[in-house]
Amino acid sequence: MKTFFTLTLLPCLGLIAATFHAEGQESKQLSQRDQLRAAAQQICPVSGQPLGEHGTPVKVTVGKQKEEVFLCCEACLKGQLNRKHWGTIHANYAKAQGICPVMEQKLPDNPKWTITDGKIIYVCCPPCTKKIAAEKEKYLGKLDQLYAKSLKQK
Repeated sequence: MKTFFTLTLLPCLGLIAATFHAEGQESKQLSQRDQLRAAAQQICPVSGQPLGEHGTPVKVTVGKQKEEVFLCCEACLKGQLNRKHWGTIHANYAKAQGICPVMEQKLPDNPKWTITDGKIIYVCCPPCTKKIAAEKEKYLGKLDQLYAKSLKQK
């Protein structure tokens, strides 16, 4: 089951235009990779509520780059992305990742990022994005490891 939701741009309210593409949620189960990503994301980009408080988060695809994020509930499919929450989510992902998966060094204060198979990956420098593109699964696996390590420390 695939559902599309288009949101309007309301810049005066700090809301972001987006089209949600909800993946089939029949099983209501998230893969291990998605569980790690939802835990790293922490909050819903629409409501700002902690993920998991309303059941299994809903995986959606947002925007032209097909970035995967999680909503707290199906009701948020009808809402708008909040710019403040979107910024918090990016900060949460960067903090949970902590290091560049290519160079294995601490991320700079304003890291660059790329989207690989819908997942946001932060890097220390632009050349690292090319290495990630060339070996996607390798670096997505490293991202999973970084998230898992970070979440164990909480």
